[in-house]
Amino acid sequence: MTITITAFERSPDGGKGLARDTRVRWALEEVGQPYEVRLVSFAQMKEPDHLAVHPFGQIPTYEEGSLSLFETGSIVFHLAEQHAGLLPRDRDARARAISWMFAALNTVEPPILELTTARIFEADKSWSEERLPLVKDRVRARLDKLSAYLGAADWLDDAFSAGDLLMVSVLLRLRMSGILDEYQNLAAYVARGEARPAYIRAFAAQFAINAPAAN
Repeated sequence: MTITITAFERSPDGGKGLARDTRVRWALEEVGQPYEVRLVSFAQMKEPDHLAVHPFGQIPTYEEGSLSLFETGSIVFHLAEQHAGLLPRDRDARARAISWMFAALNTVEPPILELTTARIFEADKSWSEERLPLVKDRVRARLDKLSAYLGAADWLDDAFSAGDLLMVSVLLRLRMSGILDEYQNLAAYVARGEARPAYIRAFAAQFAINAPAAN
């Protein structure tokens, strides 16, 4: 059965790999599964056909036969369970990798998204200048703990896993803020993720949709 995912017809990030479909593309590349992409506009995301797959009118979605999924964590977890390459065989290591998947999306990502909101959507508010340092401090509080845990290791728990895939994807959102550069080991960790052949293929596929047309 053919796997079909959805992605922005024109991504707000301009193809920088920050749109969430990149996470799913990366997971598919890691487990060696071919897939097709259905591009949707912002208007189409709010139409009944798309809402039937993603109740909140977002991307990405995942369809394979009669199965329809939404939310990147759910999709990546499904792929990791169905195909070798993203979860360890050892029971305890597998459980730890799943814990890191949840940590990436539930503990580390929320303050990073709050920072994005503060920098982009609240920049014109009268209270923005006072609030921004507080938001940055909340991000650093998470990164302090993550950096201490990672230490000099390459990955969060021995071998690369779905936990690393989601954590790297989350941390990539910090690059423009400069905060990631304050943590040498985390910056190197993200770079290792970006250097993986599967990520390179996923990034190239997302960028190709959004690349400026040649003159």
